[in-house]
Amino acid sequence: MSTFSWMELFPTRLSFAIFIAYILLFVGQGILVTASQKADNQYDYNIITVVLLTEILKLIVSSLFYCKDNSPKSLVNNIIENRKVLGLYFVPALLYCFYNNLAFVNLSVFDPTTYYLLLQLRVVVTGILFQVIFSKTLSKKQWLSLLILTFGCMLKQVNFTDQEKKSLSFDIIGVNGIFILLQIFCSCLAGVYNEYLLKKQGADVNIFIQNVFMYLDSIVCNVVLLGVRGHLTTAFTYENIFKVFHYKVLLVMFNNAAIGIVTSFFLKTLNSILKTFASALELVLTALLSYAFFSIPIYLNTVLAIATVMYAVYLYSQNPVSNTTKQASRQSDEIALIKTEQV
Repeated sequence: MSTFSWMELFPTRLSFAIFIAYILLFVGQGILVTASQKADNQYDYNIITVVLLTEILKLIVSSLFYCKDNSPKSLVNNIIENRKVLGLYFVPALLYCFYNNLAFVNLSVFDPTTYYLLLQLRVVVTGILFQVIFSKTLSKKQWLSLLILTFGCMLKQVNFTDQEKKSLSFDIIGVNGIFILLQIFCSCLAGVYNEYLLKKQGADVNIFIQNVFMYLDSIVCNVVLLGVRGHLTTAFTYENIFKVFHYKVLLVMFNNAAIGIVTSFFLKTLNSILKTFASALELVLTALLSYAFFSIPIYLNTVLAIATVMYAVYLYSQNPVSNTTKQASRQSDEIALIKTEQV
């Protein structure tokens, strides 16, 4: 009989702390982006410029973390020696570029709770990509937990009373539906492919070097996107920069930068499947915080969704996906010793 195992789900206290930080930062991002909007739900600043400056901030932080224990010359040498991995990072960098910009677009259309609800459609997509890229077959229990999780998230939108009149089916029709589906695809493929680089192709590369690769490529992608949209010459005018340095926009940027750093540690220590459960819990926490701070009612559907998601997390924890790095495989004896010391 399977038993609940926190040690298997979260091997170390650090991994659990990363899991919690990941959830809190993403919940905060939805709230902060919404707070930075004008009265008509549009933005007074160039969102691509904000994403670009955020990537530059992430690059600076990652470089400083690496140079804390290594020389700047070592950083440059690592970039040159691992230029092949640097090239491979253009794939997730481009996908995250689209994802980050689409987040602003979709949050101008959907409220934070509905936005996170729609993103839960990536759960099954991530499971499929995980199987294809890592050649791992999810067990029946794992698939069942994913399906229950998806069902729980969709319960949030079921109207059990006459108090809620909004219909999700009308919200996702047309261009808005295409944008949210595109963001889901970018999120799934980028997350799983990034984990593939962290644990396979770039397993022997320092994690901060990998972050530098990601953000260097992301900066290039966002500059290209600015050029394609014809905003390259106007994005850094005094007027636009002044708007970007509003305190609400700065909070969005710093929070997003923290998300990027924490996500890399998340994928290094955990996996993309557990990442989808963190995203589901974001929905729950967003609903609760919306009630606490904005007095948005929690109806029966919200309660049922919370209960269903909690059960799905419990079910998954009994048989979590295990995906160790190449380095871990080569040092199985050392890992076994570490696990023994953790018990």
